[in-house]
Amino acid sequence: MNKVHYSLSALLAVAVTASAQTITLWNFNTLDGNSTTGTTAPAIGIGTASLLGGTTATFASGNAGTGSSDPETSTDDTAWNVSAFPGVTSGSGTAGALFATSTVGYGKIAVSFDLRTSNTSSRYWQFQYTTDGSLFTPFGGNTVNGVDHVFTSAGGDMWNNGWTVDLSSVAAVDNNPNFAFRVVSIFSPVGFTQTTTPSATYGPNEAYRAANTDDRAYATSGTARFDMVAVSQVPEPSVLALVSTGLLGLLARRRRSA
Repeated sequence: MNKVHYSLSALLAVAVTASAQTITLWNFNTLDGNSTTGTTAPAIGIGTASLLGGTTATFASGNAGTGSSDPETSTDDTAWNVSAFPGVTSGSGTAGALFATSTVGYGKIAVSFDLRTSNTSSRYWQFQYTTDGSLFTPFGGNTVNGVDHVFTSAGGDMWNNGWTVDLSSVAAVDNNPNFAFRVVSIFSPVGFTQTTTPSATYGPNEAYRAANTDDRAYATSGTARFDMVAVSQVPEPSVLALVSTGLLGLLARRRRSA
């Protein structure tokens, strides 16, 4: 019986090791008891976070509303609050936040992040990556009205937690010192009419649509709040399958021995 217990514990340890390994993580916390005094330095790994397209940023609570996925739920839970986005009909795909980190020594890369959209910020977003620090390629997300790589916020003043982009199929991202990605606001792929002044009507891909669900007007003062921005190495499926099979076998053996 003791031998079975030991084997099961050992295999559980392997399973934990086989889970996605975090290369770099930005949680913006400083653990000073104040959610408005964060940092853009990574909590894990080495990297940089910067602003795009004339945006500005402050630090604000990661607990606001439904809260981000940050396990730090005290007043130390900080998020990066980005604002000053382009006008309603300008600069699609140019404004947001840029994160850079080396993947040297790692392969099978995935990126995940939490994003809180305010009522007047953009409803639609896009993830774009680069392997040379210059050319950015949209990736992940869904196809909306014929537009690919779209991430859609669930609503205004709401956290969208765990948005994930699996780049494991992109070999150029592996072992790359110049890897970076950005998350940017984009025009609405579908036409819409604003329900508050100015009650303007826009066609597809013409303007930003506000994140609120009743189509109140978009505003450049709307905010996008980032938290738990992580770059990870995805475990090989064969390793996970082996671990899962072993765990199931040992659990069955343990039940028969009980």
